[in-house]
Amino acid sequence: MSATFDPDSLRSSLQPLLAAQPMSGQGLAYQRFYGLTFAERAAPVRSWLGRFDIGGYQVVSQVWLPEQPVATLFLIHGFYDHMGLYRHVIEWALNQRFAVIACDLPGHGLSSGARASIHDFAEYQEVLHALFAEAMGLKLPQPWHLCGQSTGGAIVIDHLLNHGIDSPAQGQAILLAPLIRPRAWGWSKLSYYLLNPFVKGIARRFSENSNDPAFLPFLLADPLQPQRLPTAWVGALAAWIKRIEAAPRSTRSPLIVQGDADMTVDWGHNLEVLKDKFAQPQILMLSGARHHLANELPAMRERYFAFLSERMGQARSSPNA
Repeated sequence: MSATFDPDSLRSSLQPLLAAQPMSGQGLAYQRFYGLTFAERAAPVRSWLGRFDIGGYQVVSQVWLPEQPVATLFLIHGFYDHMGLYRHVIEWALNQRFAVIACDLPGHGLSSGARASIHDFAEYQEVLHALFAEAMGLKLPQPWHLCGQSTGGAIVIDHLLNHGIDSPAQGQAILLAPLIRPRAWGWSKLSYYLLNPFVKGIARRFSENSNDPAFLPFLLADPLQPQRLPTAWVGALAAWIKRIEAAPRSTRSPLIVQGDADMTVDWGHNLEVLKDKFAQPQILMLSGARHHLANELPAMRERYFAFLSERMGQARSSPNA
């Protein structure tokens, strides 16, 4: 399988997101490659790609707009990921009549920046706030909901703990296999402190992080996948973990979905931290599910989408839940 779009050509052709430019041939090829056209839906979905600048980065963003949307979902991807890997979550949101807005984080996907690297996790917060500003300019409908997978979940957690009261996103917050601390973090920290003075990164090791047998081959053929783990990102994570575990408690009550076969994050520790940091978070444990919940087997996705749909419906009568 080879991509039918050229990432550099596509990136250079993009106008500001607020211009809502029609999809170019390269943009349509990109969407077809990742299954993001949703052309088979009975009701049409308008979508476009664009860019915005923040913190020295050119960030590429994307919007999907169903007919008569009732709310907006902000979708934040995980480490090594990009928007193109989230078609199942986007389709679920469209079924809820949510507009969806997402972006590729710095160093990921079509956005600029050293691949998969970041100097400080605070930069991710700058991107999220810039995404809010873009949504404001586009007049995307309220309430605004948040959804983050893994590192995207960490970004949402950081936002809720530090800006939850005054956040423009006062709808629900969804955390899919959220990152607080990765698995074997003690060993990872030791490796970082030993390696950091000498190397800027190590070769990425692709692993089976979904029970779907087609997912890993797709990642290996994906032209937007980073190939190295930068030591700078690990250092930024170490500093962020200290800050987040010392952050004040929040009155927000996120929806958390976690697989018990997740070998990427230290989910037992992470759930205890989240129970302490948030007011009565609602947690769904998925037996046998691995880390990349956005691309798990259909039966697992159906189970957690039903969990989310039920609780999102309940929240519509109480937008500050």
